[in-house]
Parts: sequence; structure tokens; C-alpha cells
Amino acid sequence: MSSQMIPVDPFDYVVFGATGDLTERKLLPALYHRQIAGQFTDPTRIIGASRSELTSEQFREHADKALKEHLKDGEYDKDEVAKFLARIEYVPVDATTNKGWDALKKMLEPGKDRVRAFYMAVAPSIFGPICDGIRDHKLITKQTRIVVEKPLGRDLASALELNNMIAKTFHEEQVFRIDHYLGKETVQNLMALRFANMLYAPLWNANHIDHIQITVGEEVGLEGRAGYYDKSGALRDMVQNHILNVLCMVAMETPSSMESEAVRDEKLKVLRSLKPITEENASAMTVRGQYRAGASKGGAVKGYLEELGGESDTETFVAIKAEIENWRWAGVPFYIRTGKRLASRLSEVVITFKEIPHSIFGPGAGRIAANQLVLRLQPDEGVKQWLMIKDPGPGGMRLRQVALDMSFAQAFDVRNPDAYERLLLDVVRANQTLFMRRDEVEEAWRWCDPILKAWEETNQPVHGYTAGTWGPSKAIALIERDGRTWHEPL
Repeated sequence: MSSQMIPVDPFDYVVFGATGDLTERKLLPALYHRQIAGQFTDPTRIIGASRSELTSEQFREHADKALKEHLKDGEYDKDEVAKFLARIEYVPVDATTNKGWDALKKMLEPGKDRVRAFYMAVAPSIFGPICDGIRDHKLITKQTRIVVEKPLGRDLASALELNNMIAKTFHEEQVFRIDHYLGKETVQNLMALRFANMLYAPLWNANHIDHIQITVGEEVGLEGRAGYYDKSGALRDMVQNHILNVLCMVAMETPSSMESEAVRDEKLKVLRSLKPITEENASAMTVRGQYRAGASKGGAVKGYLEELGGESDTETFVAIKAEIENWRWAGVPFYIRTGKRLASRLSEVVITFKEIPHSIFGPGAGRIAANQLVLRLQPDEGVKQWLMIKDPGPGGMRLRQVALDMSFAQAFDVRNPDAYERLLLDVVRANQTLFMRRDEVEEAWRWCDPILKAWEETNQPVHGYTAGTWGPSKAIALIERDGRTWHEPL
């Protein structure tokens, strides 16, 4: 049984950075799929804007090429693509000057009564000039929204500056700070598992849960992003946004409703409850790593410094033992790890329950492992509940651990949509539940800033690890000194 797709009202999506990588890889394919799903109503338009001197027809050719390159096999339908390209317009706009703004205003004029979304698929340094151009050329209507991509600052001070810059033009309810991790199907299912099933509700606390692990692993290295990544590192690139968002979804109290402010209020409480990591405890609570030459599934790969072509102590891996200081989670560690050039591309949350207090089965039954709930965000999205059962057959009571396995691809005869598809249309619907409020962004930086400062002040070492592994040995020690181990992905 497939879910019913509800069409949205007509809209104009203006994408700044229309010829960039994000637009080609994610935004255009996502919007195309939403058209196929029947969610567009006429006269919906997609308007590209960038400094490139292109005509609308030339940009349609560019978009067609991007769809052919980035859609999966069998997804490119000539008739649907032709219909999609007919919605596309293009205006050359230089955000730092007055060039092109009048032409954009003229193009938008026929749609002044419908939803108007401005998507910032550009560097944060251009957010301010674009906001100024939108305001000065009177492009804001009652149904205008703005979408901003990460990085939302590189520390608290720059995040505050960025938010204040946006606030000069847009009200907070118009601002959609996108984190595509929150649009993933399994993250959504985490809400369903927690709040639509009585099975887990009484167990979701320190009385029953031993610890929680969040792993986000990437197989790739710099991929042409050396300039950005070496100034960022794993903490800024992944922990401050993606991983903390997932942690909040796991740890938050039950919201009063699914209304956006109710959900985001509870996420904010989690961020404010995180135990500070400072110079005094950073070496015990965090591990930094940087990949060296090794092997991936594609063969031998260079180390970070070889790819970079210079010296650097930027971390490509970070592991953190985080703690939430409230009644629900007191004493339950949250072990976080993320990095580049790891053993596999993987994002998962592992909830490990406490072991049974006493076994009645005797030594011949074998070891009784703790129950685990594993939420796989990518790839192969799904949920596994690991339980102990009797090994089938005669010969006494022998126990083994097995998984109740629900793969979304197998359980539902539907295509699994990309996270951007949901989020792009949530903007049109004015549903901010899966977007970060400014106080969330700033609170996340308030927790991360002292870690960055501690690393700098104490010269915390960056430990090497071989590409194709799960990080430096110090990350293993971080969890094993507590008598626990990292979950081995299967």
C-alpha cells in the first residue's frame, strides 16, 4: 500500500547558486521527483539565479544534463523531464551588485500571490548581500520563505552574526535552516518508534538503557573540498549540525504535539542539558584523528596531507563521549564518532539496553548479550531489534542473538525519497518541524565552541588512522575504558 501524495499550492522556487554542485546533485533531482509524485500544481515555477550569463533555454539544457547524470537508472522519463524543464526559468543575478535584480523582480511579478521561496545554495558569505538585494528590491511577500544551507557559522560569534544578518530582512518564521539529516526516513521513523509505540516509551531512559552510539562514517576523502574542509574539520562539518540534530531526536522529551515549535522546544532543552566539555576534560572525552594512506573499496587511497598538499592538524575524525545532565539520561553516555575515509559509508544510531540482572539458563546456554535497537539512516535505511532466542533444535537450551529486521526497501513497495524532497516541500507548506531554529543553532555552537578552544589551548594531538578502518585506536580506548565496545556494522 502506498501513501497518498497531497499536492501543494503553486509556488515559485528561486535558487541562488543555480549552476552549483548542490543544485545539480540534490535540488533539481528532488524537485523533479516531487513533480512525478504529483505534488506540483500549476503554475509552479523553478527559477535559477547565479552570476553565469545564461538564457533560460541554456539553463534548461544545463538542468537536463544534471538530471541525466544524477538520477538513478530508470528514473529519467523524457515526458516528465520535458514537463519539468518547461517550469524552469533563469535570470543572471550578481548578488554583490544591482545587476539582474530588476529582471528577477519582473519575472516574479506574475506570482506575487503564491508561495515564494528563496534557496541559498551559495556560500554563507553571500547570504547577506542576497538578503539585502531581496529586501531592497521589494521581493518579499506575505508568503515568502528563505532557505539557508550549512555551514551556519564556524563558531558561535559567526553564527550570531549570520543570524542577525538574515534577521534584518526576514522574520524567524520565514527562515528555514536546512539539515538534510532531519529529512531522512529513518530519522522520521525514530519519532514514530518513540511516540507511536507503547513498547519503547517506558524503556527510553537511564533505568533501562546502558548507552547510545551515533556513528556517521564516510568512505570518501576531500573530493575537491580541500579549501572548505581544512578550515572546518569533522567537528564543525558533522557534529555541530547533523549529529547533534540526531542526538536531540533520540534524547528529547515527548513534545506536546508534532507542531514545529513543540518539537524544536524539546530539542533545545537537550542541547542546553549537554555536559560542557572544556580544557579540564577534553582529553578524556574527545579523540581527534586524521586519515593516512590506506585502502578503500575502490583501491589504494592517499592520506589527508597528500590530498591536501600541505601540512595541517585539521581533524578528519572525531569521537566524543557526550553526557546529558537531566533526569531521563543521567549516567547514560552518548558515544559519537564520525570521520572521512572510514571502513564504510554508514549512518546509524545504536541504543544498547542494560543486561539482564541474572541468568537462569546456566553456562551451557552461552553468553546473553544485551538487547540493541539499531536505526540505520544510510545506506539501506531500516530498523533492527536484536533479541535473544533459543537456538532451534534438540539438545538443551542454547541461546543466540537474532535481529527482527525491517528494511524499508523490502517492507514497503515504494521508492525511498531523498531527504531533500521532503524538506523542499516542507518549505512550501511552511512546516518548520525539521528545520533548525536560530536558538538551536546558537546553542549547538555554545557546546562545540569550548571543545574547539580546548583542543587549541591544550594542543590536543591528532592521531593518525589508516584509511579504510574505523578510526584511530584512541577512539576504541575512549569507549573500552568504560567497559563497552563500538557496535560492529553488519
